[in-house]
Amino acid sequence: MDLTRNSLGLGRRPALLLVDMVKGFTDPECPLGTDCPQVVDANRQLLAAFREKSLPIFFTTVVYRDTAEAPVFRERIPHLGWLQAGGPWVEVDTRLAMQPGEVLIEKQWPSAFFRTELAAQLARENVDSMVVTGLTTSGCVRASVVDALQHDLKVVVAKEAVGDRNLEAHRANLFDMHAKYADVETLASVLKAIAEYPSSISSTVL
Repeated sequence: MDLTRNSLGLGRRPALLLVDMVKGFTDPECPLGTDCPQVVDANRQLLAAFREKSLPIFFTTVVYRDTAEAPVFRERIPHLGWLQAGGPWVEVDTRLAMQPGEVLIEKQWPSAFFRTELAAQLARENVDSMVVTGLTTSGCVRASVVDALQHDLKVVVAKEAVGDRNLEAHRANLFDMHAKYADVETLASVLKAIAEYPSSISSTVL
């Protein structure tokens, strides 16, 4: 039996969250990475759309400064040790270079919300919904989507803008997120929805 759910779409003031679109995940020379030019290009298109409308944009990266940070997660996945502060792998992919006013959230666990300032910054911007993209679908993207829902945010996942090292895991998690936590939509439909917003939305008037 199918689970009954409602498609919610985006709210009055959406933000774009690019999860871990950093060199450590977009460059296959890093053991955590994968070659995903289509995912990078989809994120580039979404960045352009959100920038045109002056809507909030947040990036995340995974950064470790000492061995006391996330010890169990790092024991589970030893290659996380490549993501050291000051190293090249924690930098945002140069094809998606950040612009002034855009925010980089540093995290040590899968979710963009866990022990970070993301929720507080979204509240200051009066954000009520999010387009979530990035890497990987079955890991940090899913964890961030679930936490966004748990912060009472409407969530849309642009399916061409997320990726995974495992295609079966990618498909299964898109299915599961769409069933319970988010609206999984095509890139074209998300771009169309953003294009319909006013050219500028001030967070102070909502």
